[in-house]
Amino acid sequence: MTNLQKFDAQFKSVLIGIDEAGRGPLAGPVVAAAVSAGPEFYGLFKDVDDSKKLTEKRREKIFELISERKISYGVGFASSAEIDRINILQATFLAMRRAAQKFARLQNALVLVDGNREINNFPLPQTAVVDGDAKSFSIAMASIIAKVYRDRYMKTIDALYPQYGFAAHKGYGCAAHIDAINKHGACKEHRITFGPVRNRELFI
Repeated sequence: MTNLQKFDAQFKSVLIGIDEAGRGPLAGPVVAAAVSAGPEFYGLFKDVDDSKKLTEKRREKIFELISERKISYGVGFASSAEIDRINILQATFLAMRRAAQKFARLQNALVLVDGNREINNFPLPQTAVVDGDAKSFSIAMASIIAKVYRDRYMKTIDALYPQYGFAAHKGYGCAAHIDAINKHGACKEHRITFGPVRNRELFI
């Protein structure tokens, strides 16, 4: 049993791990995942870790196994427009609530949320776990699912807006992305309340 699995094993409830991907980028949605993966799956996922510590290829392989084993999960998106309207923290909570809808009627469940804040307006018992994606198996699984979904989304919109290079940097504020914004303006996927994009003319 890994350290992440030992952390989850201390709880007697059915666990649901929740994490997000995409709080920091200048473009694209914030994506959350909620997953219920109990001890019966520990032996299959001994290499699960925080998604940021895994290569894209490894994340995709773990995600394929999650799908093959029909592990129960939900995914929620909050768009760039929603982020601009209600701010990134509240949009993250919105995506998390959407992801957790799949488990809304689950009895005797405890939600482990990555971070230092519990989700507001949330119907299930929950506890926040600081650095949860590096401590909890359930949260780490959610981090992988959220990251895979978001990366795939950014690759899709790269075909619509090839001038920005979304497939390569996934919307993060690297030099190449900022140069593209300076050259082309912002597109509908950009978060216009975020510093380097703020006050840019919208590219149609």
